Amino acid sequence: MAKRVAIVGTGQTFHKSHRPDVNGQELINEAVLAALADAGMKMSDIDAVIIGNMDHFEGINYVDCWSVDGSGALMKPIIKITTGGTTGCTIAIGGYHLVASGAFDRVLVIGWEKNSESDTSGAITTAFDPIWDRLVFAGAISGLAAEAQAYMARYGATDRDGARVSVRDRKHALNNPHAQLRKDVTLEEVLASPMLADPIHLLDVCPRTDGACAVIMACEDVAEKICKTPDWIWGTGNRHSYAYLGDADYGRLTSMKRTSTEIFRKAGIKEPRKEIGVIELYQPYSFAGIIWIEDMGIVEPGKGAEFIWSGATDMGGELPVNPSGGVISCNPIGATGLVRCAEAAMQVMGRAEGRQVPDVNFAVSTGFGGCWWTDMILHGKKKPNY
Repeated sequence: MAKRVAIVGTGQTFHKSHRPDVNGQELINEAVLAALADAGMKMSDIDAVIIGNMDHFEGINYVDCWSVDGSGALMKPIIKITTGGTTGCTIAIGGYHLVASGAFDRVLVIGWEKNSESDTSGAITTAFDPIWDRLVFAGAISGLAAEAQAYMARYGATDRDGARVSVRDRKHALNNPHAQLRKDVTLEEVLASPMLADPIHLLDVCPRTDGACAVIMACEDVAEKICKTPDWIWGTGNRHSYAYLGDADYGRLTSMKRTSTEIFRKAGIKEPRKEIGVIELYQPYSFAGIIWIEDMGIVEPGKGAEFIWSGATDMGGELPVNPSGGVISCNPIGATGLVRCAEAAMQVMGRAEGRQVPDVNFAVSTGFGGCWWTDMILHGKKKPNY
């Protein structure tokens, strides 16, 4: 039988567009030291390490080897995982399985990226089939615009609906000292910003960020000794969809629907809109904040924009989404999904400070990858009952 697993400590850097003051090892070490301090632990207490980033963005391979000065993994078991945009959430899921399996009692999970030294768009372009996809699907923006256009055609949404999501997340980021973009924006400013690919404006999308995040996971016996209010992992899941352009169901994220359905069923959650207290959604552009909460089962298809305009997903609303400011405010790609995990854990543990949502019993964190992949983690205040 799998062991119960909890998050007992989290740490992040103060994310910025450029960190010329540190190299990769030093950036990683900032997050590691913060997580260890949060858990009241030393590196000698850690049994194993999982690390992840998009190393082909930076053009650096074997980061798990050269980064040991920063990660503290010297002479410890270490695994490197890279799964595109989902990397940060995938390494969290990997850490969970290492502890749940009984292989290790305490695992340190690290995600990082130094986007200022990378060619992200160029690297993403090479991920697509050179014959069928690359000429019309270069970079990330075009595919996201296709999703938004399909949704608009199906449900009558407008670019103002997407802009409302950007306004919300940028406002939330004001409460997060770790966020890169901490500046209020208006609907008019979003809509007046340069058009990248209709209907996506510049202020609808995420930035490029230098940053790192670390999370410490522990088995049940250890977690309760380390932390008075651990964040218990109730379930993890992922689904990958899309092989070629014509295979995608644009306007719907089917991998999100399949993953969330599986996790909620296992946890006994029948009304996620009422039972979930916070969602940290890996949302690289504004329309994802509308479409993907529908696919998660929070509201019916076509009702996402109405739900957001009602204020339900704002701080103080029925179901706050991205109290941290989300990906639109901070995007160190290899760490982005892990930041979502850490922020959800902090909500459950009551450690989110100025962005804390009251009385969070369950939280959801997600990861998203360029080929319409979804990773998801369900966090809870109480131990899982299975």
